[in-house]
Amino acid sequence: MNAEASREKSIRHGHPSTLHLYWARRPLAAARAVLFAQLVDDPSSRPEEFPTIEEQDAERARLHALLEQLVVWENSNDETLLRQASAEIRKSNNGELPAVLDPFAGGGAIPLEAQRLGLEAHASDLNPLAVLINKALIEIPPKFAGKPPVYPGSAGANLTGWSRAEGLAEDVRRYGEWMR
Repeated sequence: MNAEASREKSIRHGHPSTLHLYWARRPLAAARAVLFAQLVDDPSSRPEEFPTIEEQDAERARLHALLEQLVVWENSNDETLLRQASAEIRKSNNGELPAVLDPFAGGGAIPLEAQRLGLEAHASDLNPLAVLINKALIEIPPKFAGKPPVYPGSAGANLTGWSRAEGLAEDVRRYGEWMR
């Protein structure tokens, strides 16, 4: 996890830090790992499911392997992996996905990663810049998820299959070029 968090600092394409270099940004890999570890029970807490130490150790190793995959930056948008992590969280929370509140969200690492894991995320902060960053990261993109761009003449605007907020990203890119 430490190696991936350190490596993440040098990633400049597709990383939220390219939106605005917030002074206290936390590594997304670390936030994802902490959320997962916090919300998934250790196998020893479910002795009816894992009665022996060997079974508990095997399940713990499986969960650690999943966690090791979760922290790799290139896996940030791996839908299969994120669904698997979400299913593990659901198993440990009576079949529900809990909501996450970060009252001092800063650069938005915790609420962003909570959303990636399929959780309902809420963020606030006293700093207006942090509030704006969080709106841009966790509030606005989900509203436009799966929708095509609206910029006139956008390449592929009539195509179907705009996943996540790719249509919004295309609009921001096009309007940004237009503003230059």
